[in-house]
Amino acid sequence: MNEDFLLQTDPFGQLVFTGPGGVRHTGVEPARAFPITAPREGISILSRDGSELMWIPDLDQLTGETRRLIDEELEIREFMPEILRIRSVSGYATPCTWVVETDKGNTSFILKTEEDIRRIAAPTLLIVDSRGIQFLIRDHRALDDTSRRILERFL
Repeated sequence: MNEDFLLQTDPFGQLVFTGPGGVRHTGVEPARAFPITAPREGISILSRDGSELMWIPDLDQLTGETRRLIDEELEIREFMPEILRIRSVSGYATPCTWVVETDKGNTSFILKTEEDIRRIAAPTLLIVDSRGIQFLIRDHRALDDTSRRILERFL
């Protein structure tokens, strides 16, 4: 991708976007169009007021530093741990406490209702805990046997 823009951080850690005309926008934010199904494709750079300044079709086509800045900002904004294993649940009636291993470490959360487990795009699931934190299961079929058995009781 031919980068006809500049992305950098200011002394306060905010992203600064400079477009082809040389106009600077401070405090911009990247946003994914499809954060779960195509996380590397369709990135929009938004101004403070939410206007789109730049559309990036494929994040991997950017140079290293620009891509690194966008990746870091997206990671801060989009905290969505991926569940790798379900260790236990306190019961099969909701609300119940789940103890899980995620890509961010071990944790526990409260599942308020079975409706808080949502099918996104087969075989991906999104689980929203009682605090509103979203947990991702990329492929429920790829989980270990114990995790799959627990999960099937709620689906």
